[in-house]
Amino acid sequence: MTIRKIVLIQPGRDGRKLGRATSEPYTLMRLASLVPLDIPVEIWDEDLMRLPIETLGKGDLVGITAKTLLIDRAKAMSRKIQAQGATVVIGGTHATLVPDEVEGWADAIAVGEGYRTWPQIIRDFDGGTLQPRYTDEEWAPLDSGVANLQDRVLRMVDEHRNYWTPYLEITRGCPRSCTFCTAIRVSGQKMRLRPVEEVVEEIERRKLRRFFLTDDNFGLNFRLFPEYMEQLFRALAKLPLSGWTAQAEQMVAEHPDLLDLAREAHLDKFFIGFESINPGNRKELGGKARGDVVKSQQVIETVQKHGIGVVGLFVYGFDSDTPDIFPTAWEFIRNSGLDSVSATILTPYPGTVQRRELLAQGRILPHDTWERYNTNHVTYVPAQMTVEQLQAGYDWLCRRLYSPREIAVRGMRAWRRHWPDRARQRMFSSFSTDVGYRWETAHRLD
Repeated sequence: MTIRKIVLIQPGRDGRKLGRATSEPYTLMRLASLVPLDIPVEIWDEDLMRLPIETLGKGDLVGITAKTLLIDRAKAMSRKIQAQGATVVIGGTHATLVPDEVEGWADAIAVGEGYRTWPQIIRDFDGGTLQPRYTDEEWAPLDSGVANLQDRVLRMVDEHRNYWTPYLEITRGCPRSCTFCTAIRVSGQKMRLRPVEEVVEEIERRKLRRFFLTDDNFGLNFRLFPEYMEQLFRALAKLPLSGWTAQAEQMVAEHPDLLDLAREAHLDKFFIGFESINPGNRKELGGKARGDVVKSQQVIETVQKHGIGVVGLFVYGFDSDTPDIFPTAWEFIRNSGLDSVSATILTPYPGTVQRRELLAQGRILPHDTWERYNTNHVTYVPAQMTVEQLQAGYDWLCRRLYSPREIAVRGMRAWRRHWPDRARQRMFSSFSTDVGYRWETAHRLD
């Protein structure tokens, strides 16, 4: 079979915000870069465009990536594409975690990261020997030039025009064992590092000034690979960056020298997983956090003293949580000095330890769609409150956290903390992050 073209699709979720989309299809960009140059390749992002499915036909290979939240949309899309005569491969988080569910409505599924298997899928499709399932059983090392971005892909995506904040990956994996996390099931528990020179080259070639790191737990490298982090920060400090953000855990506060280097490297803020302020939830937190509010406050203050903003990530609905967790959380957060706040409901995603335990206890709520698995709907029966109490408490908290007044308070606090240097930048960073979370929870704020 002669391949007419390859199309990679990201199902829509958020649409455009002020003319641009928020979630850049970074993984699809890297997969598209593995397509041989003699084969036409396109990336379709449903947040940016109406998908011209009617143009597809025999000889077209279509790859769809989807998280659990979007898997129903991917399923409907797959059936329409197959009706056009094209061949569909499904990959992404959901297909990796529950492949048996997905296999029935796609021509093939890709389990795992896909960097090893995607080239084989292309070859097999071209040769008429496409298999129903491809499993990437080993996580590809990131020091071997895996899926470096092609210039044609960068021109196609036009990320500076179409997306608010470009994505970048420097490390992958997380050795933690949080029971509710899907990342370790998808990317593994071994930390993998990209060569510093490769990271710098990509930043320069993409002409990046700002970026968001997609790394599962970038900050853990402060402890595991301090020499690598020092080398990375010194290299980034030489670039004309205006700011970047990364996910981390509380232990970054234990490394003041690296925090100073990170700030010199234009690090704008950390998204830190405090997860819970309830010490009774230690088992679920996998060693990453302990629910210690005193320590959490110290971490916030320490990181901010080094000129780096802190976005606090919190999850509600663990088994030790009662209805009192919400007013307690509100008091802590409003007095913590955090730059921005993320509040989510514990969501038992397929493939996690959390879901397996809840299924065994008969506590998963019945559902005919995965759309409610968006971290702001209750999808299980809590241990120490009713479903209604968890949802009502969460909605109550969100109305306070994301009120215009509280968003303004956090923004002005960031302004004062960084006056006169970078005050405007820090206020805008705080404001824009909180507004993004307000958009995500808008249907809970009425």
